[in-house]
Amino acid sequence: MAVVNALIARFSQDEEGQGLAEYALILALIAIVAIVALIFLGSQVSSILNTVATSV
Repeated sequence: MAVVNALIARFSQDEEGQGLAEYALILALIAIVAIVALIFLGSQVSSILNTVATSV
């Protein structure tokens, strides 16, 4: 029983992998939001840049 308690204590203290996974999920979410925004707003941004380029 002591071995099981020692393993549980060891795994409960190791939280580095959990933090890394959380950062990876946040990064993936930001990337998905950026891609969706570019898909929906890409043509509008392109037309604005074209207007600026022709006025220059």
